[in-house]
Amino acid sequence: MKIRKAVFPVAGLGTRFLPATKAMPKEMLTVVDRPLIQHVVDEALEAGIEHLVFVTGRNKGVIEDHFDRPYELEDTLRERNKLKEMDILERDQPEAGATSFTRQQAPLGLGHAVWCARDIIGNEPFAVLLPDVLVKNKPSGLKQMIDAANAAGADKANIIAVEEVPMDQVHMYGVVGVGKSKGDLFELDGMVEKPKKEVAPSNLSITGRYILQPEIFKVLETQERGAGGEIQLTDAMLGLAKSQPFYGFKFKGKSYDCGSKSGFLAANIAYAMDREDLRSDLLAEMKKYI
Repeated sequence: MKIRKAVFPVAGLGTRFLPATKAMPKEMLTVVDRPLIQHVVDEALEAGIEHLVFVTGRNKGVIEDHFDRPYELEDTLRERNKLKEMDILERDQPEAGATSFTRQQAPLGLGHAVWCARDIIGNEPFAVLLPDVLVKNKPSGLKQMIDAANAAGADKANIIAVEEVPMDQVHMYGVVGVGKSKGDLFELDGMVEKPKKEVAPSNLSITGRYILQPEIFKVLETQERGAGGEIQLTDAMLGLAKSQPFYGFKFKGKSYDCGSKSGFLAANIAYAMDREDLRSDLLAEMKKYI
């Protein structure tokens, strides 16, 4: 399975982080010294993604600026002989023409955001990565998914990343049912949005990483609004599952829900503890609060 393009829905309002997100996109909040969106883009690039498609909204222009080349800053760093900082900027710079930006002009949900990318994606399979979910692992979550699909010969399939959650928390997530195994994949026996634990088909939650076939756009085009008056991607996937195979993939590693304050703080600690230049000082500081 060759996945060339990835969609990043970045039009959300970030209301759970107000007032920090009043004027700054939540995707630009930093985990250590890298914006959330940069961490997720890093994951996509490691998986071999060649074209990054950002579905933006109002007041999100700074995301486009972040992935542009900052000539004034580069000139200043060059004049001051700050070669290390220049290397950091160059390392994170996408190639010319490797990014596209399109607007989601109304807050109509994740399904609508994905549909907004239809003309840029075209008629090929693609990935969707939610920017407020970080998957911490090497190889990355998306690379694991693509490798598993290739190993299982699931070229024409749709794949959803899942992970285990405690049963008393399944009501907070989209949850999948487990069918027959196909290599490291398993057939999805249904998808339920935020079920009560008494009726949940499993404790495997959908975790913000998807590989989808282009036929999903036809389903989304006529998809009725669901929960919250929004066009739900889960509803569209259930519709497409009637004609195409869907698999779940339980990835290695840990995810961090950076859409919540506790998850965001936990991600900062986890990523900082991986840094030799930060670990000892951070550990010493945390011990004061334990």
